[in-house]
Amino acid sequence: MGPAVPRRGWRTGRWLGRTVFKAAGWSFPGSIPDIPKAVVIVAPHTSNWDFVIGAAAMLAMDLDARFLGKHTLFKGPLGGLMRSLGGIPVDRGVGGSGVVEDMVARFGAADRLILALAPEGTRKAVEHWKTGFHRIALAAGVPIVATALDWGRRQIRFREPFMATPDAAADVAELQLFFADSRGRRQPPAVENRR
Repeated sequence: MGPAVPRRGWRTGRWLGRTVFKAAGWSFPGSIPDIPKAVVIVAPHTSNWDFVIGAAAMLAMDLDARFLGKHTLFKGPLGGLMRSLGGIPVDRGVGGSGVVEDMVARFGAADRLILALAPEGTRKAVEHWKTGFHRIALAAGVPIVATALDWGRRQIRFREPFMATPDAAADVAELQLFFADSRGRRQPPAVENRR
């Protein structure tokens, strides 16, 4: 990683992340763009194992990133681990009220901040992405870095930074092209053409 990217500086974590990443047969054919602030969107998101691989990747790269998670994951012993990995709890029961504004404020207050999100917003197959990531990036004036979590090739690939425009639909359509050949751990069932 370049010098602008925020780092953890946690040697043990880096060793653990690299060990898990390598043992699982994953690789990085490129590198994360050398920028201090970004909204990183990771897709496809189809399994809880995506989090394990994603966390291992963050540790292996020594990347100091934040991510949003369901508030129930932050209770008990798991909560401490989630926070130490960079998790920020979100209560979906209140409709994510104020999440965009909170993240924009965090970007404004920080010299360096990487925020990782799954644009699908769930592990289930969806036809449309949620656009909170786009609203955060646009309002904060930070780039979006599309990141493919490709179980088919067991690779994590990064797209060049993309600056959001007021046309969310066009931006999302362009970003989705990057993921067209990436396979999730669980593929949605095939739709049969019946007459």
